[in-house]
Amino acid sequence: MLDDTLLDDPAALQRADHDRALLALAGSGARVRTALRLAEAAGLDRLRPDGRPRAVLVAGHGSALTAGEMLAALAGTASLIAPLPPTGAAPVPRADRGGAPAVFTAGLAWQLPGWAGPLDLLVISSAGGGERGLVALAEQAYARGCAIVVTAPEGSPLAEAALQVRALPLPFVPSGLAEPPADGGPAAGYGTEPDLPAEDPAALWAHLTPLLALTQKLGVTQLAYDALAATADLLDATAVRCRPDAAAYTNPAKSLAARLAGTVPLLWAEGPVAGAAAGRFAAQLADRAGRPALAGLLPQVLTAHRGMFTGQLGGGADPDDFFRDRVEEPDPLHLQVLLLRQIAEEAPAGPGSPEASGAQGASGASGVPGEDDGPAEVPADDAGPRSFGASRAHRLAAAHDVRLTEYASHRSEPLHALADLVALTDFAAVYLGLAAAQS
Repeated sequence: MLDDTLLDDPAALQRADHDRALLALAGSGARVRTALRLAEAAGLDRLRPDGRPRAVLVAGHGSALTAGEMLAALAGTASLIAPLPPTGAAPVPRADRGGAPAVFTAGLAWQLPGWAGPLDLLVISSAGGGERGLVALAEQAYARGCAIVVTAPEGSPLAEAALQVRALPLPFVPSGLAEPPADGGPAAGYGTEPDLPAEDPAALWAHLTPLLALTQKLGVTQLAYDALAATADLLDATAVRCRPDAAAYTNPAKSLAARLAGTVPLLWAEGPVAGAAAGRFAAQLADRAGRPALAGLLPQVLTAHRGMFTGQLGGGADPDDFFRDRVEEPDPLHLQVLLLRQIAEEAPAGPGSPEASGAQGASGASGVPGEDDGPAEVPADDAGPRSFGASRAHRLAAAHDVRLTEYASHRSEPLHALADLVALTDFAAVYLGLAAAQS
């Protein structure tokens, strides 16, 4: 079991944070601002599109692919957004340094769908820019007549290929904590596997920011004119609330990490925005905390996960035995349901600002960045307005003695609600991994 006192020891957390993941997350807001400024300098503000593309295809892996999924959630059904995951992998030559194997992602391969053509836009995003498969994909899209946008570090093979295929090049903003390798992998300081390093936990915002700025210009997403700038302020506010020296009882990320310790998390979400956040949280729990988690959307997830409530992990399946040896036997694993929701409220005055986006927590806090409470934990006895799916989720958990914790963002702007939920859960995954490493 996790020792909760470890979460309240900033010095111990700093010693365990070898790749400075907490510092990287704290700089997410700065990376959003830098990405916006560099995108404008690259010519995005001078772009005069003739109309919306028929489809937007987003190619990449890791956080780049997650950014495409989040774009699809934000765009809704008004536009066709198709994330393109890698379809295969090929061996790559050994690196020059001591014959060590090259990063695995350098050999990934992508394939355009058969229908892609001149009416479509391909966005390629990479943190390293050395994936040969993405270079080949850009050439393939150029031959098909697709419009192409490439987000990659300057001077990388992918950035150079963008010039050859007449793509719009947008720079990728690194964290500044470590230089990205030239073979297409994440920052060199992350992870312990030589060819499968962990990803920079804040790289998502370096991928998502130029993507949203581009699609906002094209009319694919309907964001307020300063929604991205306000998102940077919200990320800064979350970094302050979730800082390492904040006690666990005031730090929502530490509280969430302690709640998930020793459990099998079921990450349920209501709506596409919360669904994207739940999928991201599951990936971060696996990558940063080494914990499996299952994510899904209401209401279909209720039937998909129904069997787990009556199995060995259900709260009522293994009642506490009075004669059990509590010293020799570890505490059994139980399910923990985390329900993520966006509950839009009336927007106060001030177009485009977080205040205008309904940035109020359940406690009625102000919507000014840095002063609001972010996603609010909904009390278990709160019988406020819920959809049928959310009500049924509470009933299912209560019927099987499974703890359900609900977090809701009260921002009406979907991007701000997404930033609320993702920032909180990213910090929670990192805290859980750091505390578990010290146990």
